[in-house]
Amino acid sequence: MTALSSGSSRPLRGRCRVPGDKSISHRALILGALAVGRTRIRNLLEGDDVLRTGAALKALGARIERDGKDTWSVQGVGTGGLVEPAEVLDFGNSGTGARLLMGAVATHPIVAFFTGDESLRRRPMARIIEPLTRTGARFVARDGGRLPLAVVGAPSPMPIAYTLPVPSAQVKSAVLLAGLNAPGETTVIEPIATRDHTENMLRHFGASVEVVATETGGKRITLVGQPELKPADLTVPGDPSSAAFPVVAALLRPGSQITIEGVGINPLRAGLYRTLAEMGARIAFGKERIAGGERVADVKVAAGALHGIEVPAARAPSMIDEYPVLAVAAAFAKGRTVMHGLGELRVKESDRLAAIADGLQSCGVTVAVAGDTLTVDGKGAPPLGGARVAARLDHRIAMAFLVLGGAARKPVRIDDGETIATSFPGFVDLMNRLGARIAEAKR
Repeated sequence: MTALSSGSSRPLRGRCRVPGDKSISHRALILGALAVGRTRIRNLLEGDDVLRTGAALKALGARIERDGKDTWSVQGVGTGGLVEPAEVLDFGNSGTGARLLMGAVATHPIVAFFTGDESLRRRPMARIIEPLTRTGARFVARDGGRLPLAVVGAPSPMPIAYTLPVPSAQVKSAVLLAGLNAPGETTVIEPIATRDHTENMLRHFGASVEVVATETGGKRITLVGQPELKPADLTVPGDPSSAAFPVVAALLRPGSQITIEGVGINPLRAGLYRTLAEMGARIAFGKERIAGGERVADVKVAAGALHGIEVPAARAPSMIDEYPVLAVAAAFAKGRTVMHGLGELRVKESDRLAAIADGLQSCGVTVAVAGDTLTVDGKGAPPLGGARVAARLDHRIAMAFLVLGGAARKPVRIDDGETIATSFPGFVDLMNRLGARIAEAKR
């Protein structure tokens, strides 16, 4: 464990790039592995989560290697071509990799064993197991559908129509990936739209995907099964969830002005930027373009006063990973910020809702949790800080409280910063280049 301390920073200044989008990186590797031929991927996130997905795909028969400084090559096996792995597939802390690959494996006539680290083994997989069982796959798992578990793939997979009981891009994606190797049409109905990277990526690789808006404001996604996916080179956009940390850090430190280049601004991932703008943040997008089926822009941020607002539950799917750092912004804002619909935070890498509340309270912030609603009372001034916060093996909790420490009255220490590398390798160096003061804490 490496404890880190973050103290009052200089104004943040300069231009930077954040690592490639984690969600898109996972999907690029998986669909590249299921295509026929070689796909080259630039700006792949080289964090532990994504590398674990790559290692699992290699065990399943794909050839994956780093071609150069910024390029990865994936030699795919084709739809239906995954082979039975000789070893257990260890996903470390990556819930995305584990859940998506369960979908892909479920409709192959193979047996695969899935496991992960202590945090991942606590996270529920029943929401994935339930729809995938309908395709004909079988699962042997611990109580509550938890890892380690075995997937016994369907010998004669069936296409399904499935309505998501709760908004989840991971469940949707697992069902669609299972549908790739099933005959006929697989349909997912989502009452509330979630991030659509899988649909965009499937089209990019040549699959037939139809998306129709429903009367409730959700979507009906239909995939035609058993396509021959074509290799499709792409550049992964900068991860908006990673960009959120320098963005909020710059908003909170007076005199700051930064530009983050090439960030994904998919409308179904941009909830944080909309929310911060409603709070009074000075954020602008420049050089907007399309890359690999995704909207990309340079994000320009300048420090300024924030005020509290009410964030509706319907916005949660578009910013679910950003609530830890939004809560930090709310601690500096003037007035009350109320965030609804956060139940999903309880089943992330940690119980993020509890971790956010405990960490903010230890830093002198008034916080309340009622059901799936988080309320933060800001004073319009920097909170005290000065606490030692437990990161709980959660990279986003760790980064959020390092951001808080950079603008609080007293430094903030986190007990373990090693998990930050799962999504944002080089985070400390990037922040310090912009003007932050993050360093290994003395024991």
